[in-house]
Amino acid sequence: MTNESLPWTGDSDADRLLAESPLALMLGMLLDQQVKMEWAFKAPYLLQERLGRPLDASEIAGMDPEEFVGHFVEKPALHRFPGSMGKRAFALCEAITEDYDGRPERIWREAADGAEFYKRLRSLPGFGEAKARIFVAIVGRRLGEAPEGWQDQAADWASIADVDTYEKIEEIRAAKKLAKEAARKS
Repeated sequence: MTNESLPWTGDSDADRLLAESPLALMLGMLLDQQVKMEWAFKAPYLLQERLGRPLDASEIAGMDPEEFVGHFVEKPALHRFPGSMGKRAFALCEAITEDYDGRPERIWREAADGAEFYKRLRSLPGFGEAKARIFVAIVGRRLGEAPEGWQDQAADWASIADVDTYEKIEEIRAAKKLAKEAARKS
């Protein structure tokens, strides 16, 4: 990866984990809904601390699902909806284990092009159109690892993929708010 950290959480250790662990990055993206971006992207770091070992999709997929979800529910909860998001995170790890031998980076590193990368993301639990397009942009813009043609699949609106400093999160938040207001008026 090209970045030593992704400055999205306000915590240097959590930011470093996002840049070092493809699974942490994917889990953060998965959790980025109905909570602040900083909270969503810090959750993988907190999850790793609770597990007491590095995040590993295959190990998580081999855990008892209820035990895993218990780490999400434990106070402070890892998400506004810890039970359902814990189950979704578990399902994501199962899919990564089944389809990519537990190695999430294979989703983009082995994709023939941007269209295949996007299609692979869309097949994963919790990755709808917007989330998949944002993640394509993250891998392309922040990591520099997306396959050729990724730009055609990437989000073309302000998102976490545009955040290169922690302070820029507020700009992105304001842009998202304006976009929602414009959508309501139309």
